[in-house]
Amino acid sequence: MPKIVTEVDPYAVSDPERFRQDVAERGEPVVLRGACSDWPAAQAARQSWSALASYLARFDNDAPAQAFIGDSEIGGRYFYRDDLDGFNFAREELRVSEALERIGVNAEQPGATTLYMGSLPADDHLPGLAAENRLPMLDDRVRPRVWIGNASQVACHFDTFENIACVVAGRRRFTLFPPDAIGDLYVGPIDNTMAGQPVGLAVGSSPGDPRYPRFERARDRALVVDLESGDALYLPKLWWHRVEATEPVNMLVNYWWDAFRQGPDAPYATMLLAMIAIAESPPAERAAWRAFFDHYVFRPDGHPLAHLPESKRGILGPLQPRNYGRIRAFVMQLLRGG
Repeated sequence: MPKIVTEVDPYAVSDPERFRQDVAERGEPVVLRGACSDWPAAQAARQSWSALASYLARFDNDAPAQAFIGDSEIGGRYFYRDDLDGFNFAREELRVSEALERIGVNAEQPGATTLYMGSLPADDHLPGLAAENRLPMLDDRVRPRVWIGNASQVACHFDTFENIACVVAGRRRFTLFPPDAIGDLYVGPIDNTMAGQPVGLAVGSSPGDPRYPRFERARDRALVVDLESGDALYLPKLWWHRVEATEPVNMLVNYWWDAFRQGPDAPYATMLLAMIAIAESPPAERAAWRAFFDHYVFRPDGHPLAHLPESKRGILGPLQPRNYGRIRAFVMQLLRGG
């Protein structure tokens, strides 16, 4: 039986706190059918690409942004070259209106090049768009980003934030893997990436590919979600996802935010620091630090000082309102060699 992603009525979780409690805290993907179907942008898209382009042109402030340009041979799959020494596409600076026009022209010419422009902060390139196209389950401080293009495949990657992806035009197919599949996805470099995040090189490979034997363990764990115009998908942080825009012209709007962060420090940065401090230590030392991380950070048995009254837990008491800053100051002192 295929694995099914839970669907939730977006109107039942339209309050930000309700969404946080009923959806985000579960830590699993959720489909929100029709969450953005009443947006003016989605209504224009259902008329035609030309109608959507005209609607978006109202907001275009002519700020240039980077676009990926792919030859027809890559079939819209923006990826590394075979030697991992570069990428199979070119980059070009375009205004949003220019990109929209070229996307439309490409769609009418079989075998033409493809264009993909992603992660555009709407406030920087299309100011005013967000005010007319809102998601009530998110605080207005969470700002949208825009993704437009021809048919394309974005390589399987993760985000370090919660994500709601809203399909405005075309269709999107998401192929999802849970965070603990990371070891079977054959993840590429973390500092030589196409758009910021490392990607799972094995995702999309043929069964039995000798380069990726462990991927066969992950292949059957994939969750596949198909979205149409007006639909949205909630993705918790660190869930792997390949995104396929399957129509000749497509637009998506997404929102990234951290629903549970206590302060400015990012877990990903913490992991990188742990890599340089621990990763190449002897196995016995790594195992020892794993026990300490489990005890103090991951806490499978509960709070590490549960045997003490809360008033005696010092900086391991509640992070807010004071202990977050106290721990941070202590860490900064240690990093300075104090």
